[in-house]
Amino acid sequence: MSTVRPAAVHATALPLPLIRRGKVRDVYAVDDDRLLLVTTDRISAFDVVMHEAIPYKGAVLTQLTAWWLSQLADVVPHHLLTADTDEIVRDVPGLAPFRHVLAGRSMLCVRADVVPIECVIRGYITGSAWKEYQAHGTLAGEALAVGLRESDRLIPPMFSPATKADTGHDENITVTSVIAAVGAQTAASLEAMARQVYEFGRAIAEPRGIIVADTKFEFGWRDGRLLLIDEVLTPDSSRFWPADQYAPGRGQPSFDKQPLRDWLEGERRAGRWNGDAPAPRLPEDVIMATSLRYRDAFTRLTGAPLDLTRLELNEDAG
Repeated sequence: MSTVRPAAVHATALPLPLIRRGKVRDVYAVDDDRLLLVTTDRISAFDVVMHEAIPYKGAVLTQLTAWWLSQLADVVPHHLLTADTDEIVRDVPGLAPFRHVLAGRSMLCVRADVVPIECVIRGYITGSAWKEYQAHGTLAGEALAVGLRESDRLIPPMFSPATKADTGHDENITVTSVIAAVGAQTAASLEAMARQVYEFGRAIAEPRGIIVADTKFEFGWRDGRLLLIDEVLTPDSSRFWPADQYAPGRGQPSFDKQPLRDWLEGERRAGRWNGDAPAPRLPEDVIMATSLRYRDAFTRLTGAPLDLTRLELNEDAG
């Protein structure tokens, strides 16, 4: 008799051509016009993928992206056809036996020619931007105002593009580099659309107690139009800070993998991990604390908890 456990999918094996397996997503070809994006529960930190998966993480990223794209329907064009599992299983032959794996974590999307630029919008100075600013007073080699503190708000927000990397670090680049890579008109469109989506998301998140410190978007060409693709305004693609705890001059708590990062930093300081793969095995409390942090972000933003009953897996699934 099978038992029920929290949903945790580390990898998928569907009867479709696998295009790529990223840090988190498994991308399959459905036909010449459509892709199936399956967001697993894999998690990485410091560019190392953990052995353990985080229950419900993939569903949070998928359902939150679908929620944002429904809000953005009249703002920017996007690639999502449906995130409804019943519709996906009904529409794509051969997937019915895998419904338990797909439930809540899959998106059927139109194919697009990906623009190889991470379109980052920074509303606050933190992360790699803060490190560069501390060292050089710049971001991607461009001078910033003197006297900024860690986590200070940037007015206006900065368009801070980066190269895309499936493994390792993305690298901050200048807008001039983007123009050289994709042309001035496309570069201007990428910046305009990224700013539009960021401001839209920030306006929704702030009254709900979440600061969108920074976020990254991806775009692709389809039939002569730029589409917003991949995930949108999730805890993996964005830094979400609790507004009631915000204080410039230091790092901020966040609604993402902070419990995992904090634990790994402790392991490094104690000399039990050198920062390279393989990562140490995660304790159960770290796994569940990280899962709760993702679900909390989902609830705050959407106003409703993640529907866990639809995401239960049999013990032999995934």
